[in-house]
Amino acid sequence: MTLKQTLLHGFWRDLPPFRLVLGLCPALAVTAAANNGLGMGLAVTFVLVFSNLIISLLRKVIPEDVRIASYIVVIATLVVIVELAMKAFFFPLSQQLGIYIPLIVVNCVILGRAEAFASRNTPVLSMADGLSVGLGFTMSLTLVGSIRELLGAGTWFGLTVFGESFEPFEFMVQAPGAFLCLGVLLGLMNAWSRKRGEIFVQT
Repeated sequence: MTLKQTLLHGFWRDLPPFRLVLGLCPALAVTAAANNGLGMGLAVTFVLVFSNLIISLLRKVIPEDVRIASYIVVIATLVVIVELAMKAFFFPLSQQLGIYIPLIVVNCVILGRAEAFASRNTPVLSMADGLSVGLGFTMSLTLVGSIRELLGAGTWFGLTVFGESFEPFEFMVQAPGAFLCLGVLLGLMNAWSRKRGEIFVQT
């Protein structure tokens, strides 16, 4: 892929979690509010960009037999940096995201891009891939969180949107609401893709 294609593919063709159907755990667990989705997405983007860069730089050095273990060590190191930074500068958000920040280590999106892209491409393209997929992931989580927060609490990023007469649909900020919201969005995107005659191919 060219640099332009690499920068754009994460916003639709390889958009997680809707197209790659990866990273569903945080998409369901932390999106009761838009700010949670945004914070988680940006944390994953940081790890994606720099893990792709490091793995691409070391792709000819890492032995084939231990490549997955090596990728996990790189990813885990970056996750620790993110977790400590969030606790230092964004403590309330860190408290809300809780265990899901450390669980970025086992996020299939990150390991998948390391194996499928960073280990086979140059550092510049690998960083572009991480940025594209990471921002696409951030957009997805923020969208799900926005819908759930608007319908379930009548707010958006903590700001009141609807008047006092609005009755929140509390189901949407509960676990089943996450499944419903994600399923509806996934169905709409698949229907749009079929209408346009798109053929989905993972890279």
